[in-house]
Amino acid sequence: MEFLGKAIAVTVAELTRSDDGAAVIAYEAYRSLARRNSLVVLRPGKGLAHPALIDWNSLPVRFKEAWIDKYGDPNDQRKEQMEELRYDVDAMAFFAGYQLADGTYLKSAHQSEYVLNATVLNRLVEMAGDQKEVRSRCNMTSRINWEGIYNECEFLRLQYGHTLPKNEARLRDKIRQYKAEGYECLISGKLCNSSAVKITPEAGRQIIALKRSRFPRRTNAQIFEEFNRIAETKGWKPLKSLSSLVQFLSRPEVEVMWKDVEIGEYALNMRTRRQNKTVMPSLRDSIWYGDGTKLNLYYRVLDSSRGGWKLATTSVFEVVDAATECLIGYHISPNENFEAMYEAYRQAIEFSGHLPYELVFDQQGGSKRCDAQDWFSRIATLSRHTAPGNAPSKSIELLFNHFQSQVLFQNVNFTGMNITSRMEKSHVDMEFLLANVDKLPTYQEVCQIYAECRRTWNAMPHSKTKEARMEMYMSQVNDATVVVTEGMKKNLYMVKSNKPVKVTNHGIVIQIRNEKFTYEVVDAAGMPDLNWLHRNLGRGVFVEYDPHDPTADVRLYTKDDYGFKYLCDAKEYTVIHRSMLEQTHEERVFMRQMEWENKVMRVTEWLEKRDLEFEHGVAPEQHGFVTPNIKGVSNKEFEQILEQILTERAAANTKELPDEAAHVYPDSIGKIQKEISNTTMDRASFMSLL
Repeated sequence: MEFLGKAIAVTVAELTRSDDGAAVIAYEAYRSLARRNSLVVLRPGKGLAHPALIDWNSLPVRFKEAWIDKYGDPNDQRKEQMEELRYDVDAMAFFAGYQLADGTYLKSAHQSEYVLNATVLNRLVEMAGDQKEVRSRCNMTSRINWEGIYNECEFLRLQYGHTLPKNEARLRDKIRQYKAEGYECLISGKLCNSSAVKITPEAGRQIIALKRSRFPRRTNAQIFEEFNRIAETKGWKPLKSLSSLVQFLSRPEVEVMWKDVEIGEYALNMRTRRQNKTVMPSLRDSIWYGDGTKLNLYYRVLDSSRGGWKLATTSVFEVVDAATECLIGYHISPNENFEAMYEAYRQAIEFSGHLPYELVFDQQGGSKRCDAQDWFSRIATLSRHTAPGNAPSKSIELLFNHFQSQVLFQNVNFTGMNITSRMEKSHVDMEFLLANVDKLPTYQEVCQIYAECRRTWNAMPHSKTKEARMEMYMSQVNDATVVVTEGMKKNLYMVKSNKPVKVTNHGIVIQIRNEKFTYEVVDAAGMPDLNWLHRNLGRGVFVEYDPHDPTADVRLYTKDDYGFKYLCDAKEYTVIHRSMLEQTHEERVFMRQMEWENKVMRVTEWLEKRDLEFEHGVAPEQHGFVTPNIKGVSNKEFEQILEQILTERAAANTKELPDEAAHVYPDSIGKIQKEISNTTMDRASFMSLL
């Protein structure tokens, strides 16, 4: 009997001999089993020196029992052989203190591997020596029988897992090398490659420079060739193998010098810098996390191009209270933009009744817009971005993962989790979904399903307190946060336009949710303030409005280096019917009044301009020319407007005079009116009256 790897090999003679007791199996029975291929023949017979070997485990049970009764259990014999292996203590000491070329020591795993290999080699060398001693005593000159030594090596590999060569020729070479060189020959050249010593600091900087090169970029093989070319010109020792180059570049202190070229400086910084370990807040409303993600539920939509239905999904922006993991606000929309963020945070404020102390969100979704930053600073004491690419700082990302894997995945229309997820339930059966698209919910239905999933999540126990998230949130009070009152809401929910809007003669037009709204400034009587329009025409103003009520009054601001400056309020632009049939009496009165006010404004401006020209000697009349009349204003209207202007100016001048001098000019307006009635319509002459 002998051991061949995992197999226990027995000879036919051992099975059929009866001179030392009853045979394990009769020879005729053996031949019958062999003809039926009931036995596994590990090696066919090749003469007296190479008898046939049968796998003991292929014997029928009754013959195994007979073998055990006669020879004993082969498994017990194998265990006895295993117990005979004793580890080489000297090898343990050698490898524990061995220092590699780069000054480092062997890892414990390598030490264990090499000690075991040395111990096995000691056994094999001893077996070879025993054979030589026996042959010497018998005056035999035949060679050593390596088959038994190789079989012993494989048996020990099976039992202990050594890493000596499996090839018989290479094993013999390793034994000869071990006898000549000792323990050091067992250390892998990959660990102590002497070429590492040849990489001097100057040569190392050259290698790093080649690795950092972007013009051109080189593979490791190309760097190896280029370095050896440079080394030849500079007198450096060339590298003998590509593995030595890779080993050098893989050193931590070297890799940090070139890795940023491959993955970017920021990614390298995120990989190498120390990460802070933080504790989540203990009270609600301390931190609100906001982030947009895909709404992981499919719904059906009509496919107009091919007919029938097709799969669709959308996005959702969620607001989460960090302390309780409670979902307190959300908004479903195709895109993650500021409008979605506004609606989600506004819903969270309405639900909470408090303003958050701190808002945390990423740098997407339009959060960099000036109107977004202004609004965030208004609703929270602190508002900040998370660090880009720093997943550990985004607790909401982990919460999304749990929400998807614990709640959303239960729906048949679940889209699956992130593509990088390895969990089986994170992926979906697209064949099934595509075959049942018509049975999936509509958009309105999927919104209701998602709302129910949020309620389910909030009703689930918190990961640490084991209390329902919603109950945990509602039972707490954070005295550091501001309570939202009804009086605050009007100012709180208003947002400024992202960009300035020009004041035009047809109103101030802004676009809210793809719909245009027009506003204008009015006076105390509620009529359009033409004087304000005249002074601000063409000016860029920021409009502050309530997105939920764009028809309400808005506020106008200008912006300079010091911030926003309030101008005035504005109302929705007055719209009248063009058709006389549909016009109301009030609309007609409004139109006539606006027409008259516009004419008054034109005459007033005309007079101011003429006054300026005469004052500085540039009037056409002062140079022999005539200024044209105002088109669209009749002589009668001009006279009426002029009388009105003069009356207003006289009244203003009277108010400015002292009380004792007021009686000196009681009839100035009448005289002026008399002169006007006796004057021809040369409008330049009116300037002498002003």
